[in-house]
Amino acid sequence: MIKVSGILKSYGDLKVLKGIDLEVREKEVVAIVGASGAGKTTLLQIIGTLDRPDAGTILYNGQDVGTLSQRSLSAFRNRNIGFVFQFHQLLPEFTALENVSIPALIAGKSRAEAADRASELLSFLGLGDRLDHKPSQLSGGEQQRVAVARAIVNSPSLILADEPSGNLDTENKKELHNLFFRLRDTFGHTFIIVTHDPQLASMSDRTIRIKDGQITQ
Repeated sequence: MIKVSGILKSYGDLKVLKGIDLEVREKEVVAIVGASGAGKTTLLQIIGTLDRPDAGTILYNGQDVGTLSQRSLSAFRNRNIGFVFQFHQLLPEFTALENVSIPALIAGKSRAEAADRASELLSFLGLGDRLDHKPSQLSGGEQQRVAVARAIVNSPSLILADEPSGNLDTENKKELHNLFFRLRDTFGHTFIIVTHDPQLASMSDRTIRIKDGQITQ
């Protein structure tokens, strides 16, 4: 599904990624682990087309996304990739339903279609009675489930998660970890997850270890 070849990335004189080669199969759950500063988040951002590498290629089902214009790349990202971040990144002025609807509206869905899809997903995630609540009215675990619903509202093939459980307590962390695998089994999503959590890494189909900008395992 995804093939990353020869990825190099530097910021000034700092070489962050030093030749990354990686393949991820459809419906696979892959954990990326390593010390802080190893290049994990940079790699995730490049795979997610949020940043461009200095060299190398990223193929999605054979399509080289590096050849796309910025506008085409944004549309590709909206349709094919969902993101889950450690601190939710929910818009505080909007309700759970509105936050989840936003990517669908960007994709061109009508307000009614977006709301129906958002409501369906939030109910699936156990938040059917929280549709009109704003982020400040939700617990940390609930906020992260809203963020997950937002990530999958356009039915992307790939979900990228950067320390998704890093800000959660033990109970909510376990619930979120189990949710990722339930989503994979129910909807067929592929997951690439940057994590420091050994439990989540051990649950994954495969663990990729990065050290000093290179894959070591």
